[in-house]
Amino acid sequence: MHTEVNPESPFGGPSVPKHHAAGLLGRDSELDTITELFRIALGGRATSAVVVGEFGMGKSSVLAAAGELAEAAGFTVAIAAASRLETHLSGGVGRQLIDGLTRTPAESLPDHRPQTEHDQTESLDAFFRTVRHAAEQGPVFLGIDNIHLADPWSMRCLAYLRHRVEHLPVLVVLTSLIGHLQAGEVAWVEISGCTPATIRLRGLETRHVAEFLRISPGRFAEECREVTGGNPYLLGALRHRMVPGMDTGTAGSAMIGEVLRVRMHEYTAAPKMLEAVAILGEDASFDLLARLAGVDEITALEAIDTMVRVHLLSNSHLPALTYRFVRNSVLADMPLTTRAVNHSRAALLLHDSGAPPERVGAHLLEATAIRIPWAVDVLRLAARHSVIDGDPGLAARFLVRALEERLSERKRMAILLQLAHAEFRCDPELAPARVREAVDHIDDRETAAFVATAMILSLCRGPDARLAINSAGQFAARLDAGGPDAVWPLLCMTYLAEAGSRLGPPPDFRDFEQQWAPLNDPAAQQSRSGLLAFDTVRSGKSSANAVRHFGEALSAEQPELFEQPYFFTLATAVLADEAALTDRLCQVLDTKRLPWDFHVPKGALATLARGIALQAGGDLVRASVHYESLVRQFDERDATSLCPVAVLCAARLIETSVDLGRFDVANALLDKIDFGATQALFTHNYLLYARGRLRAVTGEPELGYEDLRGCGRRLEHHGMRFPGFAPWRAHAARTALALGRTDAAARLAEEDLEAAARWGAPRILGVALTTAGLVRDDALGEETERLLTKAVDVLGGSTAKLALAEALTELGAAQARHGQDEKAIATLRQAAQSSKHCGARPLARRAAESLRDARVSLATAKDNEHGLTKQEYRVAVMAAQGLTNREIAEALHLTRRTVELHLSGAYRKLGITGRTELSSALGRSQRADVRSPRNSAPACDACACKDRKQVPNCVGVYGR
Repeated sequence: MHTEVNPESPFGGPSVPKHHAAGLLGRDSELDTITELFRIALGGRATSAVVVGEFGMGKSSVLAAAGELAEAAGFTVAIAAASRLETHLSGGVGRQLIDGLTRTPAESLPDHRPQTEHDQTESLDAFFRTVRHAAEQGPVFLGIDNIHLADPWSMRCLAYLRHRVEHLPVLVVLTSLIGHLQAGEVAWVEISGCTPATIRLRGLETRHVAEFLRISPGRFAEECREVTGGNPYLLGALRHRMVPGMDTGTAGSAMIGEVLRVRMHEYTAAPKMLEAVAILGEDASFDLLARLAGVDEITALEAIDTMVRVHLLSNSHLPALTYRFVRNSVLADMPLTTRAVNHSRAALLLHDSGAPPERVGAHLLEATAIRIPWAVDVLRLAARHSVIDGDPGLAARFLVRALEERLSERKRMAILLQLAHAEFRCDPELAPARVREAVDHIDDRETAAFVATAMILSLCRGPDARLAINSAGQFAARLDAGGPDAVWPLLCMTYLAEAGSRLGPPPDFRDFEQQWAPLNDPAAQQSRSGLLAFDTVRSGKSSANAVRHFGEALSAEQPELFEQPYFFTLATAVLADEAALTDRLCQVLDTKRLPWDFHVPKGALATLARGIALQAGGDLVRASVHYESLVRQFDERDATSLCPVAVLCAARLIETSVDLGRFDVANALLDKIDFGATQALFTHNYLLYARGRLRAVTGEPELGYEDLRGCGRRLEHHGMRFPGFAPWRAHAARTALALGRTDAAARLAEEDLEAAARWGAPRILGVALTTAGLVRDDALGEETERLLTKAVDVLGGSTAKLALAEALTELGAAQARHGQDEKAIATLRQAAQSSKHCGARPLARRAAESLRDARVSLATAKDNEHGLTKQEYRVAVMAAQGLTNREIAEALHLTRRTVELHLSGAYRKLGITGRTELSSALGRSQRADVRSPRNSAPACDACACKDRKQVPNCVGVYGR
């Protein structure tokens, strides 16, 4: 070793070398600690140090380097190395030390342990005299490597020496494996003293690892340090196997594995436990380790305790090998067959203990060339979970492994289609070949149709849906020879998938209608009824016919049709008002198996259907609970913006939160959704509608109006005339009215009323009538009251409690506006109770405020001598104060035509010809009854908030 003289060294010797051997990279501080002890020894006092570290950490190299430095500093150096194979040789370490001190073969120590006490004393004295003689000539460096393996007699000699050389220039340096249990008659402290300098060797830093491996510092060097812990011995083994582009996570050395296996043989059951830990990896719970190793728990615990103490295992609740390289090395040391069988045993243990399929599958992947029949279903489920977690490559590996088993043609076909999807996620070019391979395995038409249908239900969006539709087309062409009953259900499911994935109109429905006559199969009849219901819904013609067809489709026991996202979305919208059919739908959807769509949690469709029915009935709180539980599950699967069912659920929760007044919840949920990712889905329309409603009531009515109109344009382009899917016209009309766009509001309300009348369902018609009543506000309020009263009558016979509460609130507010305070009080009292029962806090607050204002108005109302109605009097006073008709209309939320009618009535009753005579006719004492908007903000008469600002961002009739 090349060294440099250090003139500042306290003992005139060399400094720590600037360049150490490879194994000593990064050991400068440890060597400095030892060289600091030189000063003590040179001062005439004995001292000691203990160097500890795990296997391969470089203890022997540090001791050798320290010996060289000591020799350069003038020490007489004697180093002995204990060995596992020489532990039984009495005096082996002591003889090496004497040889080093005298430079001649030691004869003072016997070849075996002396038998008599006199002989023992003579031998111990001889060893001491040899050391003392050397120390009298100059400082002595005694190094004992692997003291934990030293023979008992040598350890006794070293212990005998310690007290007798306290005042001699002797430095004793020991090295030991960390955590090694001392079982001999002499403890190390009896050799090194009570306060030795303890030096713990740790792994090399990244820069030293890079230098050791002769690579550039960077990510690869960091990875090498991570898998080896910076252990020099492991790094040396890794260096011999380094190739460009290697994966450090899989690197290992069979030689290292063999060394560890041999060294663990001195501990009971340790080799078996070492292999079990390597096989189980992250699944290595204590009970599984003991069972896989085939030992009892007490023996297993003792072995684990030993391996943790020597840092072969990490000190954690789940035992694991300290470094990845060590685990790979232990596995590399196993014969392939042994490793495969052990992985298969581990897979079975994990499966029986209820471990997740992907963890069981990880071991099944390693159990190659072994037939495990039960593994197929586990591997398919593991593949499903991997796709959910965004790892289609791993899913493909699981499925390829499943194909290695002995399979029926039916199961092989299903696995090939599942594999086609997984590979499609990785490389779309691979999928068609897998689909063709699956088609070649068709040996049963019914099974093939079922498998293709399952694929359509599994792949629900974008490119995935297109793959499923194309694959189903190939299957249908192969099945066509079996007649319409064999292929019809698949064709119908394909049609629905095609319709739901289009932004434009769906394919021509009549092409299918011509083939219905010969169909006798129950599944085909169910599909026929379902498509009849779909066609009726899309045309918006008759709710009664749609309900009847849905009921016929529900009479079958097959849930697949209602699991199709597009069909489910429309069916739940139609059946929300049909309690018996909703119950039946939930029973059909509540299957024991997992949904075909891997995004959808088990039982989610039934829960969502129930929530939609609760929302339609006005039970907002319970509906929101259903939606929130599902949204959490979809969030956990990162599916909220990907799955059409998840998007529908999120949109429903946003809408319900608006009605509940939980605007912060609605905004937070909307912020989490990738709006762009949902645009290819049909349920995006409902999301657009829900966002429009939210914006309209939270200070962005213009944006809300655009969203609602955008929803309408998309639905119209899609050919969807069903007014109950997303009642966008009703809310767009109300928003337009609040924005002062009365013509647009009137047109939308009229279109909505026509569509609702054609459809005929009470809830849909009642909402449309309520909107029309708001828009058609005339001078006397007769048309408004007629429409709103009709809305109340229609909704009163339905389960739509929230829609009824809205109609009652608007009717009561209209009655109050037109001076019918007593009728308004009765109506608003009922409205307040109903809206509170629904949990609709904004609506309940508005009804309560309108009710309070009506009571105040009734209590303070005075008959006037002119016989003017309350509204005529209010308009006349504002005109007398100089307001124009337009300003009066804006202040009272009336049309200008209505203002003109009120003024004409007032002129007639007052016996005047124009507004210049109003002031004198009314009398100055009455002018203060109504505030002027020129001097202060006008009362928001249309929504009765009276400018109290209790409802944020009020936008008139729609602002609640």
